[in-house]
Amino acid sequence: MISFVIALIALVLGYFLYGRFVDRVFGPDGRPTPAVAKADGVDFVVLPNWKVFMIQFLNIAGTGPIFGAIMGAKFGPVAYLWIVFGCIFAGAVHDYMCGMLSIRHGGANLPDLVGDYLGRRTQQVMLVFSVLLLMMVGVVFVYSPAEILTRLWEPEFFSNLMGHNTFWIILIFLYYILATMLPVDKIIGRFYPLFAFSLLFMAVALMVVLFVKMPTLPEVWDGLGNRGVDRLGFSDPVFPCLFITIACGAISGFHATQSPLMARCVKDERMARPIFYGAMITEGIVALIWATVAMYFFYNEPTPGYELMAAAQETGAHTSAPSVVNIVCNDWLGVFGGILALLGVVAAPITSGDTAFRSARLIIADFLKFEQHSIHHRLMVSVPMFAAAIALLMWQMADADGFQKIWSWFGWSNQTLAVFTLWTATVYLVQENKPFWMTLVPALFMTVVCSTFLLISKQAFGLSPAISYTCSILILMIALVWFFSWKKRRA
Repeated sequence: MISFVIALIALVLGYFLYGRFVDRVFGPDGRPTPAVAKADGVDFVVLPNWKVFMIQFLNIAGTGPIFGAIMGAKFGPVAYLWIVFGCIFAGAVHDYMCGMLSIRHGGANLPDLVGDYLGRRTQQVMLVFSVLLLMMVGVVFVYSPAEILTRLWEPEFFSNLMGHNTFWIILIFLYYILATMLPVDKIIGRFYPLFAFSLLFMAVALMVVLFVKMPTLPEVWDGLGNRGVDRLGFSDPVFPCLFITIACGAISGFHATQSPLMARCVKDERMARPIFYGAMITEGIVALIWATVAMYFFYNEPTPGYELMAAAQETGAHTSAPSVVNIVCNDWLGVFGGILALLGVVAAPITSGDTAFRSARLIIADFLKFEQHSIHHRLMVSVPMFAAAIALLMWQMADADGFQKIWSWFGWSNQTLAVFTLWTATVYLVQENKPFWMTLVPALFMTVVCSTFLLISKQAFGLSPAISYTCSILILMIALVWFFSWKKRRA
């Protein structure tokens, strides 16, 4: 637990110290924001700062800081280092820069920002890449909350007729369509702060229980290797798999598609640090708590946190994140606390799913030059988008490994999107003659992570570790040469 306490303090200090430095580098001022200058009552709407923060936090959270942290905890205490350093120096900077760049460019979406700084060809690639990623997010975040809700209750006649999880999948998807079409202040502005409170309540309650139990967990100084090899039969290499598995709790490219949504609702850009940087630090704290809870489940000494560990393994609970969530919430927080906690776990992915579809609608509309004030134009974009999403969802449900395949590629695509966002921010800082290293270093690191994962993953090239790591070093050198050559030519 000592590593957990140190990591918790580090995240808080990171917001007040490094977050303030990043804010000063960018230099927010009192100029009119897009929410004021381009108000349309649909997507550009001024919302109170506390609401914007809560919605931003809920949008970027999803199941990532929960499920990703649980799966990443299998590696052991090395997960603490990635959550802390990744969140402070990469993820929060990534979210802040994307949010502020969107504000300065009239509420622009990520592909437009990429086009402005990395070129039009890259913008076209990012347009397709972003929409596909958002579609995968929407589909993935239908299935995981449906699985949790089905464990609580599902009409028997419906499951017998349509299949397991189908009842909740249909309801969630219908909600997605409604939330995507309505103005941002009708559903998102009214209900998301409540769901965000549920997610925060769950995290704080679990942290209190952790301090009461004070379990004996492996510490960072006990070793940074993969502890799951012997205990859990988990053989994935720490690099790069840890950095793909724990995304939303450290850095996530999906956030770059969500920050422009709230950039269109911020009244004063001087609130960017608490809204964008602060929401990411908050998400890192949630991921830190769930990683510790999972390590109590896996590695508590002298025995794991649950005496029925063998029975849990038989049901897949040691690998199924929803199972771990259900067990922990019900055992630790009682009936009322468990309901609130599960509400937060269910609401987080659902709300991220609908804002993913909303982001996809706006990106496509911007590309087609369709104004979105009229319901007719919203339908023209949304109908084919949801038709494609339903087809992808049906394929996922028909294929026994469909969810795992989509989730795996979602993880890599998610972090690759972060790479493009960080390089975009780096080019901006160079052009503005500001300290560009604060985004260059994480951009280089994530470039190597994504490249290595693509090379070493069995779902991609499946090369040996030696070849994969050697190629990654070459990619790092090429990226450095490209960047400094471009910088020299520009000078």
